Amino acid sequence: MSRFKVGLLGGGSWGTTVASLVARNAPVTLWARDSNTVAEINEQHTNSKYLPDAQLPTALTATSDIAEAVGNTDVVIMGIPSHNFRSVMQQVADNIRPWVPIISLTKGLELDTRMRMTEIMHEVAPGHPVGVLSGPNLAREIMAGKAAASVIAMEDAIIVRELQSLFSSGLFRVYTNEDVVGCELGGVLKNIIAIAVGMGDGQGAGDNTRSALITRGLAEVTRLGVALGGKAETFAGLAGMGDMIATCTSPQSRNRHVGVELGKGRKMQEIIDEMVMVAEGAKSAPAVISLAEEHGIEMPIAQDVYRVLQGESTASRAYRGLLRVSPGAESEPG
Repeated sequence: MSRFKVGLLGGGSWGTTVASLVARNAPVTLWARDSNTVAEINEQHTNSKYLPDAQLPTALTATSDIAEAVGNTDVVIMGIPSHNFRSVMQQVADNIRPWVPIISLTKGLELDTRMRMTEIMHEVAPGHPVGVLSGPNLAREIMAGKAAASVIAMEDAIIVRELQSLFSSGLFRVYTNEDVVGCELGGVLKNIIAIAVGMGDGQGAGDNTRSALITRGLAEVTRLGVALGGKAETFAGLAGMGDMIATCTSPQSRNRHVGVELGKGRKMQEIIDEMVMVAEGAKSAPAVISLAEEHGIEMPIAQDVYRVLQGESTASRAYRGLLRVSPGAESEPG
């Protein structure tokens, strides 16, 4: 058992899954906003709203008090959706001890500022080492004990090695990377491509189409990621291509689900209203397109997804538009 005490913020499917993994290595206190979720985790060791049929470790405890979750911890993990991330982070900063590392699980951008979650962490809690855990990680598969791999990225090579062992558990393998920007953006940007793939799937597109969209989508993601300071090789790894494949092909993917339903002709608000969890790609798309325009990066697939999400186009029109694009060299946009 690790000497670290861990506080994890966020009682959704991924936050609860990571808390369960870490609980095998260290004491974990999970903070959730919903008092019913807190009571269920503590009394029944389940989180049926987000992880039906999954049994949680008895060593995992929950609270609805942020000060209790982070006040005496050695590591803080943030599993909060992007639209609430800053407000929760501000409460964490008021209660956390100096120099405690903070790790983000969130694959989104802040809409108003277009900031990554680690940038928000730096701004709200200066002086704390920050990092990100990212990769092809579907929560229910991991809770079912299936093998998976992820990447923990931090600039501090010593701290990241310590945290690598904290997150590694059984068949869950964790690799290290110093490219925080690339790993974080890989997790953000692939969500939009997953919506595009879902839109194709919802219209009955085949495996060839899906493969082409993933490949061309990865090229778009890499162009923007490198322009924003990430390393090209990161987007060929677990936090880039690996995460994209899982998110674009799995029925468990929330972003792909949004695309599938859009492909069937349903309205965006209608889809969101019936979802329990957040599809980060839909929330981050405006910030991503704004960043692409600012840096002069062409992202035709992401642009089409954005227009559909904004109600300016339909999935079928976007799909036909992509097919009409005249291809040039494979190294070129389009």
